[in-house]
Amino acid sequence: MWQWDRSSINWVPVGVRGVLGVPGAAPLSSHPARPIRKRKQRQLRPESGTARRQPARGCRARGCGSAPQTQQRWRRTPAAARMRPKQQRVRCWALRHRGLLQLDDIVGAHTDYNEEEEEQKYFRRKRLGVVKNVLAASLAAMLTYSVYLGLLQMQLILHYDETYREVKYSNMELEDIDRKVLMGINVTPVVALLYTPVLIRFFGTKWTMFLAVGIYALFVSSNYWERYFTLVPSAVAIGVAIVPFWASLGNYITRMAQKYYEYANYKEEHVQEQRQAPRGACSAYIVVFQTIFYICFHLSFICAQMPMLFFLNNYIYQLNHTLSGVKHCGTLSHGMLTGFNKTVLDSLPRSVNLIMVESVLMAAAFLAMLMVLLLCGSAYGTTEEIDLRSIGWGNIFQLPFKHMRDYRLRHLLPFFIYSGFEVLFVCNDFSLNYGVCTLGLEKLAYLLIAYGFSASTCSSLALCMLRLRRQYPLLAGALLHAAILVMLFCWAPKPQQVEQAPLLYTIAALWGMGSALNKTGISILLGMLYEDKERQDFIFTIYHWWQALAIFTVYLWSGLPMKAKLSLMLLALGLAAGSYIWMERRLAQRVAFRLPRMPRPRHRASGYRYLEEDSDETNSEDEGTSRDNSQHPAEEDETPRDDGEQRN
Repeated sequence: MWQWDRSSINWVPVGVRGVLGVPGAAPLSSHPARPIRKRKQRQLRPESGTARRQPARGCRARGCGSAPQTQQRWRRTPAAARMRPKQQRVRCWALRHRGLLQLDDIVGAHTDYNEEEEEQKYFRRKRLGVVKNVLAASLAAMLTYSVYLGLLQMQLILHYDETYREVKYSNMELEDIDRKVLMGINVTPVVALLYTPVLIRFFGTKWTMFLAVGIYALFVSSNYWERYFTLVPSAVAIGVAIVPFWASLGNYITRMAQKYYEYANYKEEHVQEQRQAPRGACSAYIVVFQTIFYICFHLSFICAQMPMLFFLNNYIYQLNHTLSGVKHCGTLSHGMLTGFNKTVLDSLPRSVNLIMVESVLMAAAFLAMLMVLLLCGSAYGTTEEIDLRSIGWGNIFQLPFKHMRDYRLRHLLPFFIYSGFEVLFVCNDFSLNYGVCTLGLEKLAYLLIAYGFSASTCSSLALCMLRLRRQYPLLAGALLHAAILVMLFCWAPKPQQVEQAPLLYTIAALWGMGSALNKTGISILLGMLYEDKERQDFIFTIYHWWQALAIFTVYLWSGLPMKAKLSLMLLALGLAAGSYIWMERRLAQRVAFRLPRMPRPRHRASGYRYLEEDSDETNSEDEGTSRDNSQHPAEEDETPRDDGEQRN
């Protein structure tokens, strides 16, 4: 009988022990060991003065136990290498039972293995995975925002109608509930800067996106039972999730661009050593990925009008009824469409139909959650996320405020504010005081579809940053919006003037072009200026927080005259363009900017990944960390300064 000997890694007769045992021990069985026949030695061509194989150094060659001492180690010949897989398996089985197969023959590299080709295939799969992540995140954001906008628009129109309120909910005061819903959505993000960085670092970028999409789905589900205790808390939750959702999205897309660069240039020395990429190396990928994201996202303005087109327009009065009390439109209007009829529904929709529409929206929100959960990969590695959250929660709370001392961010703040102004202006003031006042409520969906289609298409114009200077898209969008604002300031169409429809659709499309250049340009610019992956969540939090503050300001000025609103918009746009040009001028002059130093991670877990460099200090991690942090100043300049330059 034969047994497998671990020490010699070979088959030996029963009772024969290898290196770990005692050679020559008595066999456990009374039967004599089966002799091993000698293999006929195969003559080889002389190579380097050697004509025959050298005897193997294994246990059998040394004569362990009762094995013949003349047995030699078998090696695969070129003929065996050319065998088919089935033949190789049969021969391996035969050799294994004959005791002639060694471990190298099993776990060794395949003869046809090409390491470079397999490496290329591996990183090609990684790059395709990054593209899949970007598309999944973009489509999930599009579905989420389209569900949110479409449901909110349908809800406000239904609750505006007096007959619907009295017949469906009698004295429940839906108008007051709607005001509190809008207040919860617009006021709550004011404090988002305090918790957004902590939320992103605690849950991670992907899981913050998933949590925010889940809150949007919760808002949809609350409309199945329209009561104060369902609508208002869900609106407050939406306000809490707005800034974390957009900050994590901006961070996610930028990180995917950096990871694509790493997978495309995996042979570079700084990539293999996991060092920071050279400045500007990822810029092209940031431009492409942010453009893809905004092309998909702006389609949400089109998808949001589907409930209006296919459901609500069947119940709306014509413009001669809804606009019967409106006297002034455009620049002469005051507030939000003064004189609009309180009865806008020709007939009330059945509750079953409303539930069906809300169920479709809920399914779309649930699909967005699944896309984020199943199709979006992680933005950071496991150890990277541990490092990001191990710098201390106090530092995470303070760093967004410290980053605002950078003059580049201070110069971009007016653009952040105008970015919030313009998106709410086109959805509220322009669409109501110009579009609905002239064409009627039944044309509101077509006006916003023109805006969304133009914004989605013109987002691809940001690709010109691959060839032109990065200032051109932002300044072109600002110039286009300035021309439209001046024209709107001088234009007051008459109510029910349907022949003005082509001009209104053209203005909506041009405004969408300017919005696309604005949104895409700012996100690309932030990704180019702040390439450090440890800072990106703070930077995008600051951007979307100022944008939320601007939306809150537009919510507050909703009762102002249209001329005052247009004047404030022009003032903010001029300040934004001038401040941005000044920032680019200072960067061209190589004026040093100020960035806070990122604290070192303070790991509490011990292990091979987190061992301290000095083993004598491992017994006091907290003291050692505090000593390390005290040796470095609180702030540093990222760019080198000449002797004559001063810190700004």
